[in-house]
Amino acid sequence: MEQIQVEQGAIGRIDSYLAQKQQISRVTVQRLLEEGNILVNGNPVKPSYKVQENDQIQIKQEEPKEINIQAQNIPITVLYEDEDLIVVNKPKGMVVHPANGNPDGTLVNAIMAICKDSLSGIGGEIRPGIVHRLDKNTSGVIIIAKNDATHIALSNMLKEHKIEKTYIALVRGIVKENEATINMPIARSNIDRKKMAVAREGKEAITHFKVLERFHKEGVTLLEIKIETGRTHQIRVHLSHIGYPIVGDDVYSNGKNQWGIQGQCLHAKSIEFKHPKTGKKMHIEAPLPEYLQEIITKELGYQWKKK
Repeated sequence: MEQIQVEQGAIGRIDSYLAQKQQISRVTVQRLLEEGNILVNGNPVKPSYKVQENDQIQIKQEEPKEINIQAQNIPITVLYEDEDLIVVNKPKGMVVHPANGNPDGTLVNAIMAICKDSLSGIGGEIRPGIVHRLDKNTSGVIIIAKNDATHIALSNMLKEHKIEKTYIALVRGIVKENEATINMPIARSNIDRKKMAVAREGKEAITHFKVLERFHKEGVTLLEIKIETGRTHQIRVHLSHIGYPIVGDDVYSNGKNQWGIQGQCLHAKSIEFKHPKTGKKMHIEAPLPEYLQEIITKELGYQWKKK
């Protein structure tokens, strides 16, 4: 049992106070409070409790639980790795987490084989620190934290929009604007609960895009995209909503295209952030997947230039 005495001048909710002081997520603090594993002056409190000077907080320590996920030697490109984090290029068609219908062969299985025992234990489970996700058929850059401190730091950077993610997308239609911002809230669809949709009651979602090239003959446009928020299916939902669905996307359009591509032509090209330990500015790029490179350069004749 860990004991903490609230210092002079401390203010705010207990979940926020402990999340910052103990370097754990607010969600974890809230769960511990609900389970009675955090007491204030010997009594259980709600996450909204406002801490007061000299409060005595008792925290029952959790032992991380092993999870039943097998490490698998799945070929995957490592773009960067050090003792705190690893950045990989997730291939199209690979699911990030095991789930019903995808019990193995996921990015998590692959990362467990690469990192072995160097995994974060956020949330009371020993597991790879997947900081953010990509849809199954979206390829590209993903960061994985190797320890709790790095996981929390990167998660906070995401929330504070201090991690810049750049995507490449091939969309149906000829986009008129050279550059534009889509600021439309997103929520789960009321019609199909497996889909997301633009909805007034949804969470804020902001997507910026600029045209790299228009291909009038083929009726498609190549876009570079940056996102401020990370809502589920955000880019796919936003682009489909304004009339430019991503080529191959069979969820937010019919998926039909002249190249027979299945699954959206969307690639997380690069990511920029300050290393949580060293403060060094990191810029990491993932090369375009072969199928998309071939369409863009051979079929469409676009001269791709790496920035």
